[in-house]
Amino acid sequence: MAVSGDRMTPVQWRTFIACFLGWTLDAFDFFLVLVVLPELSKAFASPVTDVLAAVTLTLAMRPVGALLFGWLADRFGRRRPLMIDIGLYSILELLTAFSPNLTFFIVVRALFGIAMGGEWGLGAALAMESLPPKRRGIFSGILQEGYAVGNLLSGATLALAFPALEAAFPGNGWRGMFVIGTIPALLILFIRYSVPESPVWQAGAAARLALGRDVLLEALRRSWPLFAFGMLFMACFNFMSHGSQDLYVTFLRVQHGLTPQLAGQINVIAACGAILGGIFFGWLSQRFGRRWMIIAAAVLGLIFVKIWTGGMTFETLALGGFLMQFAVQGAWGIIPAHLNEISPALARGTFPGFVYQVGNLIASPTGQIISALAVTTYGTKALPGYGAAMSIFMYIVFAAVIVFTAIGFAVAPENREASFVPTSTTG
Repeated sequence: MAVSGDRMTPVQWRTFIACFLGWTLDAFDFFLVLVVLPELSKAFASPVTDVLAAVTLTLAMRPVGALLFGWLADRFGRRRPLMIDIGLYSILELLTAFSPNLTFFIVVRALFGIAMGGEWGLGAALAMESLPPKRRGIFSGILQEGYAVGNLLSGATLALAFPALEAAFPGNGWRGMFVIGTIPALLILFIRYSVPESPVWQAGAAARLALGRDVLLEALRRSWPLFAFGMLFMACFNFMSHGSQDLYVTFLRVQHGLTPQLAGQINVIAACGAILGGIFFGWLSQRFGRRWMIIAAAVLGLIFVKIWTGGMTFETLALGGFLMQFAVQGAWGIIPAHLNEISPALARGTFPGFVYQVGNLIASPTGQIISALAVTTYGTKALPGYGAAMSIFMYIVFAAVIVFTAIGFAVAPENREASFVPTSTTG
């Protein structure tokens, strides 16, 4: 499968669709926890902050999955590890539905974090290596917004399916939500029969053999400053996404008293903003540069914070959610292409996903930090000040994204439109 030229072949389209759906459904399974936090709190007779420990551990375990599945991807190809990974997170989602207590729930969600951590790096590498170089910008934006589509699907499921599930199984509607979350397992069949191995990975087989040692260890030895910077850079990004998303539905339901249906609708509107932002800035990044467009999106985010948390009606809250996610995911939409382009060539299966997920590890307490601030600094247990806590947090994070993106100019070239096919063992 050729990766040169501008036109997409049917095989390239199928490969991209599979990678997009893999990330979308992975994110959907993750967000299901966040949209039913009040129900989980009641079911396990525990405060929301305690239930959020499961989210923290999901995020904290993602680097383990990124390292494990990334290593497998660089040794055995992208396709088979991707199928294994999707099967694993689907099984763990089903086990979540049968959690008898909070401890079991937390353990299962920690294991889910391993599977979730593996998917993004595998899918991003397979997609970016299969696409024409001049199409990476816009398709990077579309791919990354699989995360937003997953968020949108979780909000839609909350608004449309949860009321019926709760009516049929009082107090256990949340369990039905996680049963729905096993749908990704069907994607394995599509990948098995419709998606070939990465042509770039296949072309690099001789180079990996000539190297004579583990490509990941060699990449770490040669490029450790890039790995270190990438981890901190992606920590800023993960603080940005989780700070704007993880407690958003809880903010709407608890602080504004919205019903699950209305909160779900606003979440869907916000996700639409994310999708448009990711595609728009991904497209712009192909013309004006990855880093400059990340900075532009973050500046917009700083402007939108006040609108995001200051709304008092359904319409103004929906507008704020749309604008905030347009900016946040506008920056994020550039990341799949950018990380793959600056990656050491022979460790592309590992580097993007690993630095992304270590960034997730650093940012994993985001929900608990904001929740604690909402109770102890900006409100009380009876009336948490989620809006104020989220606003202050996001002002700091957007500034950090701008600073670290600017530092990146001195760390590594962008390599826009560069060929991924290895020509030597020096990658």
